[in-house]
Amino acid sequence: MSGPVRILVVDDEPDVEALITQKFRRDIRKKEMEFVFAHDGQEALDVLETDTDVLMVLSDINMPRMDGLTLLMHLEERHQDLKTVVVSAYGDMENIRTAMNRGAFDFVTKPIEFDDLEVTIKKTLGYLEEHRTLQREKAEAELARATLSRYFSPSVVETMSQNSGPMKPGGERREATFLFTDLTGFTNLVETTDPDIIVELLNAYIEGVAQIVFANDGTVMKIIGDAVQATFGAPIRQADHAARAVKSALEIDAFAEAFRSGWKARGVDLGTTRIGVNTGEAIIGNFGGDSFFDYTAYGDAVNTAARLESANKTLGTRICVGESVVAQIEGFAGRPAGLLMLAGKSKSLAAFEPLSQEQNLSDVMDAYRAAYEQLASGDTSARQSFAALVAALPDDPLMLFHLQRALGGTLDTIIDISTK
Repeated sequence: MSGPVRILVVDDEPDVEALITQKFRRDIRKKEMEFVFAHDGQEALDVLETDTDVLMVLSDINMPRMDGLTLLMHLEERHQDLKTVVVSAYGDMENIRTAMNRGAFDFVTKPIEFDDLEVTIKKTLGYLEEHRTLQREKAEAELARATLSRYFSPSVVETMSQNSGPMKPGGERREATFLFTDLTGFTNLVETTDPDIIVELLNAYIEGVAQIVFANDGTVMKIIGDAVQATFGAPIRQADHAARAVKSALEIDAFAEAFRSGWKARGVDLGTTRIGVNTGEAIIGNFGGDSFFDYTAYGDAVNTAARLESANKTLGTRICVGESVVAQIEGFAGRPAGLLMLAGKSKSLAAFEPLSQEQNLSDVMDAYRAAYEQLASGDTSARQSFAALVAALPDDPLMLFHLQRALGGTLDTIIDISTK
């Protein structure tokens, strides 16, 4: 304990103060102990109302006005953090039992053997120190858990909290799936909308996205304005991290569209949410040192996920996932979107749009896949196939995108967005 330990002695005998002060004079001189005195229970309670530094009470039982047993009842109600040692006549076991039942930590008998009293006081203070250490560690653990819960799902937090130590600076290379979201047009909306509305909107939006990530045991790594970066498969390994990420992407898309509709009814024209998902190896860990917590991931797989999010703008889609994601999901429900030439890549990357099971099994999606194969092989009949698809589904931007390219003379599925 830092500073002197403050002990309240409650006894009506006039020589107790002098005896205590004499016995513990070395501890007092070394500023290891301080004693304050009261002559009955009521005076003790008055002292404790203003003296919040008292850690321990040494109280006689038999005193005028308010005895020690009554004092114990009040201490149990109002000062539960204090530990009390009672002093009673030798052989007065009935009062001692009552005192212990009312929360006394220990007892000494009269006439007081001061060596025994010293041992009892130090034992009580030792217990207090151990108890306060446990309380402090518990508070720190709860704070750490609360901090973790802002980044990780409840199940991940539970697993991490069972580990023997805190997350330390450093990282490891591992495979995971990375998800990026971006709310289109949000910067312009900020410039033209009341700040209170922006705060309400953004808080509700981020909370909705984060809760979906957490529900699928993902990790929210970064929130930058309206953009969210999430990871699946770290810090806890997950064999199905790619499937969890795609499921999250579909749920975020459904949430964002409903959210957008709700705000449109309130007169706020919110943009669409674009989502990119990619699987691959990255260095993942806690960067920044002990004083700054930044659990994040670095690597080409992460950057590719961000570029796939941006690719939605060209394709007209809202979700775009990489071929490495599809390769990990048996029976992937989705359609090919194109072979993307991304910045910094020498080879094209096959991109896909995930779909619901109902959409995936529909006749129109079978027709789309057939038209896509025609386009990929340079078959000129792809123009007619996509024209028929657009006539059937005029609101499908990906079909319209491929039709426009085909009508412009581009009969392939290679889409260069390396400079976009």
